[in-house]
Amino acid sequence: MITVPIGNSRETIVIADNVLRHFAVHRQVRFWQREAGGLLFARVSPGVISIEEATGPRPTDRRSRRSYEGDRSREQCEIDERHPNGLHYVGDWHTHPERFPKPSSADDSAMSARVTASTHQLRGLLFAIVGTAPPPDGLALFLHDGRERLALRQAEGVACATS
Repeated sequence: MITVPIGNSRETIVIADNVLRHFAVHRQVRFWQREAGGLLFARVSPGVISIEEATGPRPTDRRSRRSYEGDRSREQCEIDERHPNGLHYVGDWHTHPERFPKPSSADDSAMSARVTASTHQLRGLLFAIVGTAPPPDGLALFLHDGRERLALRQAEGVACATS
């Protein structure tokens, strides 16, 4: 589990071990592996967003070594299927073929467009980029409000389990 504070808001994001394992399975550690990605689902309570599930990649996603575009119609089905069970769509994840991932200009544009196009009551959406280094070092987390991207950091003294 990884716990991440959301700026100075006194709110936190908690990423469950099963989500971290899902990310680990799809890290691009071989030269032939394509980018992967999907959606993030959470239970939202006062002060805590608990990421409990990561979906994808899907056979219908468009993937290459350095790009990823999810199947938007299938993603909407995933959102519709999980919402009645109390799991809310809170953001996206994808991989990069670099140890310590940084968002590209295409990522910034995609983040902004995704937030603007989504209907939600959140102040922004979470974006996770999974690098080749194991988490937490190889995991970059951002909150995007449609205009600006805020980089999030792991809380000090919080254990990270990835197995």
